[in-house]
Amino acid sequence: MTEGRRGQAAAEWLLESLSKRDRAIINDLARVRILTGDQLTRLHFLDLSVSSRDRTRRRVLARLAALDVVTTLDRRIGGVRAGSAGLVYALGVAGQHLVPLLGAPADEHTARRARHPWTPGRLFLRHTLAVSELFVRLVEKGIETGVKLDAFNTEPVSWTPNGLGGWLKPDAYVVLTTEMFEDAWWIEVDRATESLPTLKRKLVMYLDFVERGQLGPDGVIPRVLVTVPDEGRREAIQELLDRLPEPADKLLHVVLADEAAQYLVQVLRE
Repeated sequence: MTEGRRGQAAAEWLLESLSKRDRAIINDLARVRILTGDQLTRLHFLDLSVSSRDRTRRRVLARLAALDVVTTLDRRIGGVRAGSAGLVYALGVAGQHLVPLLGAPADEHTARRARHPWTPGRLFLRHTLAVSELFVRLVEKGIETGVKLDAFNTEPVSWTPNGLGGWLKPDAYVVLTTEMFEDAWWIEVDRATESLPTLKRKLVMYLDFVERGQLGPDGVIPRVLVTVPDEGRREAIQELLDRLPEPADKLLHVVLADEAAQYLVQVLRE
């Protein structure tokens, strides 16, 4: 039996022992790649009493880690004092084998070749966790408002062909729905670590995509939302957008990262 077949057989056996919550944790890590202990608590343990949430999360994740379904990265968010809530989790090798069995969105390479996750650099880690935070907040907003998060795909699943042999590479692709309406968005998470000219070149690619009559997923053109860390950066990017040609005013939008989930839900419901 090949290594791939052995991994598949073991995954099928392991799947039978997993709870509904275990499977949901795997799905979410497959979707966004990494989540902190605190983010996992907000997603999967808020139905418990305040006194038991952290204890139960630690027990569940320790069991999944022992099975190599999840693993922790070497970096901790918030320092040692953050405790287990600051640990950063990714799928372990066994968890990666489970992804296709659960039908979670994943890139073809991950589905084809499971491997132990590597710990990214600080800037890349914080950027990826910012994308994860938007996902968590949209789930929370969905519970609060009834808006359904139909899709939240991260790189590289979020990429789409640009019609020129290359790719548009948004950080995430989001679809929100109500009974009456549906909104699709490409998300660019800006951490103020790249220059405005670099960001401008990236945004002009979206305008060029539309100008050439290209369509995104499901035959629609998603709007583009740039999320930023502070008001100064928001003002600078808004000035940049104001100088871009049409349809920049309809296609490109910028908002504070802390307000992004509320903004997306509000736009859908208006």
